[in-house]
Amino acid sequence: MKILLVRVSSLGDVLHNLPMVADILRHHPGAQIDWVVEESYVSLVRLNPMVRKVIPFALRRWKKGLGDKAVRAEMRAFWDDLRAERYDYVFDTQGLIKTGIIMAAARVRPGGKKVGLANGTEDSGYEGVSRIFHTLSIPVEPRTHAVARGRQVAARALGYTLDSAPDFGLPAPDPAQRPAWMPPADYAVFFHGTARDAKKWAPAHWIALGQALAPMPILLPWGSPREKAEAESLAGALPNASVLPKLSMMDAVELARHAALAVGVDTGLTHIAAAFVRPTVEIYCDSPRWKTEGNWSPRIINLGDTGAPPTVEQVAAAARSLLGQV
Repeated sequence: MKILLVRVSSLGDVLHNLPMVADILRHHPGAQIDWVVEESYVSLVRLNPMVRKVIPFALRRWKKGLGDKAVRAEMRAFWDDLRAERYDYVFDTQGLIKTGIIMAAARVRPGGKKVGLANGTEDSGYEGVSRIFHTLSIPVEPRTHAVARGRQVAARALGYTLDSAPDFGLPAPDPAQRPAWMPPADYAVFFHGTARDAKKWAPAHWIALGQALAPMPILLPWGSPREKAEAESLAGALPNASVLPKLSMMDAVELARHAALAVGVDTGLTHIAAAFVRPTVEIYCDSPRWKTEGNWSPRIINLGDTGAPPTVEQVAAAARSLLGQV
């Protein structure tokens, strides 16, 4: 059986789609699974050894260079690569017009199916017109967890029952391959940055938490000049904290994978730490906890909810619990 998954973005959404792979192979051993994903997230999908082939999609970059002959050649190569196989099933679990077009272009064998979402979940970016590209549309409950959504679509289409916790297919950290820029001792990482201010936890809270965890080293990543300034402000108040240099996607993944403790707001890197089943405290301030909370391991503690951020005391107690400092 040949299967193509179309989930192109964003970081957290691509991550939450990964358990579909293990589910399919558990019930259909020997299936060949390929994946179309934005070029920024190719390295994440390639961490899963059960994915046979990753097809990079670079719409954001291509749109900026349509007049460039090399870009147009790259676009043609993408469509050729996409259509090089005939699939038994093509799954679009994103439900957008652009992912529907990719689905439409993919080739299926006689009797093959193109499967997608019949509806969106609450607050999703689902575009209903994407259903015109389906041969089978699978409905989900409006409040379906981001991980469960894709798993349910595949299970319904392929005729199996979900009977296990999600398996992201991500390899455990190997101490022998610890990057040189990482401290040799156990460390905590604070994923404090996110694009929407309302989802952030107050700087004073991060400082108080860092003080509560001292002398444990705390690493502070950042993804924009503004986040770097915020990280520097936190580090200035915490002698046990360090601001990291700008990290590549894979370095950020390694940061999450090797952490003795990850504490973060509702953002992709926090969810990556949870997917690696690292001791993780997920902080929800202005987003619904039901949608993305890590619920597959006792090593993940979710606190807060929309309009109800957790207190420093709650997060510190959760962190100590995960570190065995009850």
